[in-house]
Amino acid sequence: MPELRLNLLTREWVILNTDRAREPREFKRTEPRVSRPEYLPTCPFCPGNEAKTPEELFRISKDGGWKIRVVSNKYPALSKDVEPGRISEGTKRMVRGRGLHEVIIESPLHDTSPAFLEPEYVEDIIRIYRERFVNAYKDPATEHVIIFKNHGAASGTTIGHPHSQLIATPIVPMRFRDRLLEATHYFDDTGRCLRCDVLKTEYEDGSRVVIDTEHFLTFIPYAALSPFHTWIFPKRHTPSFSAITEEEIKDLAYHLKTMLRKLYSGLDDPDYNFAVNSNGPGEASSEFAHWYLTIIPRVVKSSGFELGSGIYSNPCLPEKSAEFL
Repeated sequence: MPELRLNLLTREWVILNTDRAREPREFKRTEPRVSRPEYLPTCPFCPGNEAKTPEELFRISKDGGWKIRVVSNKYPALSKDVEPGRISEGTKRMVRGRGLHEVIIESPLHDTSPAFLEPEYVEDIIRIYRERFVNAYKDPATEHVIIFKNHGAASGTTIGHPHSQLIATPIVPMRFRDRLLEATHYFDDTGRCLRCDVLKTEYEDGSRVVIDTEHFLTFIPYAALSPFHTWIFPKRHTPSFSAITEEEIKDLAYHLKTMLRKLYSGLDDPDYNFAVNSNGPGEASSEFAHWYLTIIPRVVKSSGFELGSGIYSNPCLPEKSAEFL
């Protein structure tokens, strides 16, 4: 029987059809995995090719070489060299493209991913995320920062070497602003954080929980917009990723590594995106904001109906997705 579920965080509807739902195993990769070497001479992110990348901003060294590097993006979406400013002319609005675009090269190995790194290694990646996140907000022109990872061709990546990215923008994206507005309305109505309530509901229900530890809960949301769409929520009410503690970093590393490994094993290494959704450090005391990490496996494509209506259609029940993982 078809039903429509409302995603309270995004205010987006999703159609689920219990009679026609596909089994989770049907979303496994059908084409063979692309084998990658440990080292690729032409890859700008492989050791020995450091001169092929722009300025190095940060690194963790190991055994005379490097373990993780942060560099400026060679083809940045936004530039720190642009003077900030806005133009409003009639119905035209423009903001000069001042911002940051950084690349976090996660490992010297060309053929790995966070799914296969040691937990302590993933912790270091998350620490760098936090450090670069806080640093990006030091620019007065920065209004919003997003950290994200593209894995596989369907995710939009152009380089196979394991890396993630940070972009600081001079505007707050409407999607983030709208979700924050919904959280504000919910707080005004109830006096509670919307994401804390979602977390509590998912924890008590349990049917969509994948990983549960002291500091984080990983689950497939009740109204997941696509198969295996996953949220990792901190259990502590924390408006900004900048406030993550050392204990939480260790716990988040476990959730992220384990979840990516489950996707690799269960779906045969699907393409995916993940992103950190967070307020800035200056809003760390907000009562209604709550940062989280989202993972979206690219196992289905949007249809004309979804693009035209804004209503999603998920061919796999969230409860089945969670059970499978």
